[in-house]
Amino acid sequence: MLTDRELLILEEIVREYTENGQPIGSKTLMNNLSVKVSSATIRNDMAKLEEMGLIEKMHSSSGRVPSLTGYRYYVDHLLSPKKLNKSEAKQIQDGLGTHFQEVDDIVRTSAEMLSNLTHYTALTLKPEQKDATLDGFRMVPIGGNQVMLILVSSNGDVTSQQFSIPRGMDSETLERVLRIMNDHLIGKTLDQVYLHLRTDIPRLVEQYLHSNDGIVDIFQNIVSQSSQDRYFIGGKLNILNFSKNVDISSIKGLLTLFNENDQLDGLLGDNQNDLDVKIGDELSNTLLKDFSLITATYDVGSRGKGLIAILGPTSMQYSKTLGLLDTFRDQLSNRMLEYYKHLDDS
Repeated sequence: MLTDRELLILEEIVREYTENGQPIGSKTLMNNLSVKVSSATIRNDMAKLEEMGLIEKMHSSSGRVPSLTGYRYYVDHLLSPKKLNKSEAKQIQDGLGTHFQEVDDIVRTSAEMLSNLTHYTALTLKPEQKDATLDGFRMVPIGGNQVMLILVSSNGDVTSQQFSIPRGMDSETLERVLRIMNDHLIGKTLDQVYLHLRTDIPRLVEQYLHSNDGIVDIFQNIVSQSSQDRYFIGGKLNILNFSKNVDISSIKGLLTLFNENDQLDGLLGDNQNDLDVKIGDELSNTLLKDFSLITATYDVGSRGKGLIAILGPTSMQYSKTLGLLDTFRDQLSNRMLEYYKHLDDS
């Protein structure tokens, strides 16, 4: 059990180190603390905190820094979000206040804004789309034997995929396939659409065309693509500014992390907590032992919940970052609700 003074000392060590990056000694604490005590008393309290594993000594300095256990204690017991300044609040308001064509544009812009505001790596995920239904498929010729297949879903998502017209198939046949797909699949959830494309639709297409020539596979691919979680990442390279791993394989592993959905799924998990902080070895990837991850959900009513996250060093400014995420997700929720209302009204 920590005394009030020991709590103040731990909080000040975390604040000072996360803001300035320098180990903290008893003299600095004596000058900064709101209670006036001697340097000797502070050293005794620091010795207890060190014995408990909450702070540790740096080899190159007589000062102390928070340990991973210390950061965890701080986050669980002492952390309070820091209010944004007017400039930061205006940046968010202006950035989310622009006109967006698609929901992906909002979520992508959010990742870029969060990265710019924090100088860390930001990840965003749009609301879950389990109940999204198919509004229809479209095909647009783009020259030669190339066609753009477009999937439009009820939540406003638009997914496109370019493909080559299968050998022996003309534009009239393609139109017939398109009609079959739309006649039988519009209004069904994307999961149901994918199931039908793997079961009865191939037989139906073959009944009309005597062969599907791989055309059904193209529709399967675009539905699968549309159903996948889409992570948007801002400031990918920022992670290298805080990595203590300097070998090429570790750097390559960190950058590869952002290109693989499976790894991102493992990192972010099925986290539906309102706000969550994972520190160091609490993360699922050993390459991230020197990092912390703060995640926050944002609510878009009947459209589900999305996720925003900040990946930074264990010495990140937790209070400031948490305050930023808390404000940002409220603004993002409101902007997404506006977008969907406009979509429903149009």
